[in-house]
Amino acid sequence: MNTNIKKLTTAALLLAICIASMFLKNTSVFITGPIVNACLILAAICCGLEYGLILSVVTPVLSFFITGSPVIAAIPVLMIMIALGNVILIVIMWLFSVRLSRPSGKGSRLAIGGITGSFMKAAFMWGSISQLILPAYLPEKMQKMLPVLQAQFSTTQLITALVGTGLAGCIWQALVRAKVVSKE
Repeated sequence: MNTNIKKLTTAALLLAICIASMFLKNTSVFITGPIVNACLILAAICCGLEYGLILSVVTPVLSFFITGSPVIAAIPVLMIMIALGNVILIVIMWLFSVRLSRPSGKGSRLAIGGITGSFMKAAFMWGSISQLILPAYLPEKMQKMLPVLQAQFSTTQLITALVGTGLAGCIWQALVRAKVVSKE
């Protein structure tokens, strides 16, 4: 099979998994978040950075249309900030796992990049969304939700990104053992 078609098919499958998981968002963000983050990471390391970036930008938009978040409806710029947070995670993870020097196996570089990217994503979202945008633009009728929303766009993002990194690492290792992808 043509390599480009295989990458596109894999990225489409990962996007489909993201979309399916979004229907569970009202159950728990701790289910949806790690699945989406794992799919973003797997798209970048298995298909290429461009696919990881595309999914990083598309998933917050699709999530809004699927779940209809009233907070994002009130402050649409949140979609852009969530997408940028995803991009930060993917770029940092990709730099560590694919582009930087290879002192050890890809698995350990994936872990270091994913952990670093998770903290950077959470820090970005904490600073931009929790500390700047929500306090300034959250409608008056939603102000009582501010502390919960601030945690959702900081601590929760860190936890779901870290769990997603672990999930992606486990899946990637299984793919390597099954010889679906190469170690390097």
